[in-house]
Amino acid sequence: MNSITVNEVTKTFPDGTTALTNVSFTVNPGEGVVLLGHNGSGKSTLFKCISGFEKPTTGEIKYGDHDITTLSKRKFRPLRKKVGMVFQDFHLIYNLSVFQNVLFGAMGNSKTFVQTLAFCASDDMRMKAMECLDRVGLAHLAKRRADQLSGGQQQRVAIARMLMQDPEIVLADEPIASLDPRAGREVMELLWEIVRERKLTVVCILHQTEIALEYGERFIGLHSGKLVMDQIKGQVSKEELTTLYNKESTFESFQKAGATHE
Repeated sequence: MNSITVNEVTKTFPDGTTALTNVSFTVNPGEGVVLLGHNGSGKSTLFKCISGFEKPTTGEIKYGDHDITTLSKRKFRPLRKKVGMVFQDFHLIYNLSVFQNVLFGAMGNSKTFVQTLAFCASDDMRMKAMECLDRVGLAHLAKRRADQLSGGQQQRVAIARMLMQDPEIVLADEPIASLDPRAGREVMELLWEIVRERKLTVVCILHQTEIALEYGERFIGLHSGKLVMDQIKGQVSKEELTTLYNKESTFESFQKAGATHE
């Protein structure tokens, strides 16, 4: 199921605001896509629709052959287990240990919540949690409380927790926005190493055009709720990406520039 298809997606909110208009693209298995656009461009709404937190008004979103826009919560749950999330603000439980936070990543694959608690977890689960921590370079901090770590370390814990899921798809919402430049680059390097070695499908929101150009394989750009850019690495410049953040740009200007392809 590790492809993502967005087909003619439109999202209109109850107040009449249209955040997305007829957005279509496919993310192929193992592909790393960076989603870009200024505040209000619709990228956050699109991300929420792709992750299942919002339902589009019209159109469909598929994981593989499964249309998640028509699934009930019960039927969506098995698919959601294979989708790892990395958030800007980490979403850790800060008064618990690093080890316990990573164990919570197995919650979707456990029969009960209690099985993910450190004192109840199986030996196999505990070993896997330590392997995930070792992969992000934090095994030596397993017993430390999450609130005693730096921001970069906390995001590494969040990535280790995501690895506990054994995901096929990773959705990352501005994973380095709250980090300083050095820590941000280290986290992006780690995240991209992991997704490439595991051949994971990735959709990642980024604001930093330099980082996007360095790590993205393909660039999806939104402007005023419309898809205005769909280009692969090597076919787009920093200046073109920067244009996405100019609210005065028009859809027609992107079409003339050839920013989208059929």
